[in-house]
Amino acid sequence: MRRKKNRFQEIAGATWQIYRPGEQAAENEFDPGDFILTQGHEWHNRVIRWGQSLRHRGRYRKFIKWTHAAVIVSREGDLTEAVGSGVRRSNLREYRDVEYRIVRLGEIATERDREKVIRFAEWCLGEEYGYTTIASIGVSLLMGGKFKFGFDGQAICSGLVARALERTGAIFDKDPSHIMPAELARYFKVVDK
Repeated sequence: MRRKKNRFQEIAGATWQIYRPGEQAAENEFDPGDFILTQGHEWHNRVIRWGQSLRHRGRYRKFIKWTHAAVIVSREGDLTEAVGSGVRRSNLREYRDVEYRIVRLGEIATERDREKVIRFAEWCLGEEYGYTTIASIGVSLLMGGKFKFGFDGQAICSGLVARALERTGAIFDKDPSHIMPAELARYFKVVDK
C-alpha cells in the first residue's frame, strides 16, 4: 500500500498560553509533560529560522519564529532540553526574559502518558546534542530530499520534545527526531493571535 504524499495532520486537543518577556508562568498554568516553544535572537536562532523558512513558506511561514523547545518535567517548572552542550535540566525561570509559549497537552495526554513523557525526557539527560541530526535536516532542506541520518544517543531540542510526545496521543507524520520547532508549532497550532 502506498502512503499518501502529505499526511500532515494538526494535533487537536492542546491549548497554549503566551508569556512575554518579564512574565513568568505560575505553577497552576502548566502540568509536567507539557512543553514550551521559544524564540531567540542570537546567530544560531537566525540560522534555525532561515533553515525553517526553506520548508515553511506562504501561510506556514508564521511558524518559523520558534527556534527552541523543551519538555516541562515538574510542577516547579523544571525543563529537560537539548542545547549545544547536550541534554540538560533547566527551569522556566531561565526564559523569563524572552517570549515563550507553554503548550498544554490537555486531553491528548493522560496522567500515565505524562509520566511516560517525563520518564523519557529524564532518561535523555546527558545525551549529546544532535549536530549530526542538524546536518541531516540541513541536507534535507537544501536538497529537498527525505534521506535522513543521525546517531542514537543524540538529540535536538524539538526532536527530544517530539519523541517524548510519542508517549501520548500525538502522532507525527515524520521521524520525530528530525522535527523542527516550527513543525511542533504547526502541529499544535501555536501562532500569534
